[in-house]
Amino acid sequence: MPPAPSPSPVVEARGIRVDFGKTRALDGVELDIAAGALTVIVGANGSGKSTLVEVLAGAREPSAGIVHVHATSRAFVPQRAAVADRLPLTVRDVVVIGAWGRVGALRRLGRADRAAVDEALRRLDMTTLQRTPFGALSGGQRQRALLAQGLARGADLLLLDEPTTALDATSAALIHGAIAEETARGVAVVCVSHDDRLIAEADVVVRLDSGRLVAGKSAGESEKPRSPGAFADVLGGE
Repeated sequence: MPPAPSPSPVVEARGIRVDFGKTRALDGVELDIAAGALTVIVGANGSGKSTLVEVLAGAREPSAGIVHVHATSRAFVPQRAAVADRLPLTVRDVVVIGAWGRVGALRRLGRADRAAVDEALRRLDMTTLQRTPFGALSGGQRQRALLAQGLARGADLLLLDEPTTALDATSAALIHGAIAEETARGVAVVCVSHDDRLIAEADVVVRLDSGRLVAGKSAGESEKPRSPGAFADVLGGE
């Protein structure tokens, strides 16, 4: 009996190039993102990781190439350092912004939308802090609030830029758990990270070097035996 066909990718990136003046941040990137998979983008600082996730999120237009997004909706969670500390918003306000992606910013949230906000706050253990000003939070709490915003959108493509960098153990554990839950329910999760645990848990590891995809080993390949179907090959080659 022939194997079942692979599902269509949620994202197809073809020939992606991004130039900042005379600097080429991405050069000919080809990438498919699968539903229900954790794709982790790794590489040295300045290799183009954040630029790539911004392109996939639709937050940055490539200089050349094309991105086909087949997801119904997508949510982008930036690094907490990219978000102003003095936003005059409470934690709940920040998470509600994610729910606007479900209904539009000019419409009132319905019962299901408010329930999605409550559930996102609960999953990231932010319920008791929901009336706290965003700027009064610790770094780990801010990152949890931003991820809760992404979860409240209910997207089937979730893009995260360094979600666990320099976090306390509690915040990191909550974010790891939320990522695992999202992939388990079929969400395509793309994550820029140096986090060894996320890299080891990845289905696909994408390694960038000076804006190009380069070949490498699958996540955890040299450290431990690979469980059947646990990891895919690193995407690479020119």
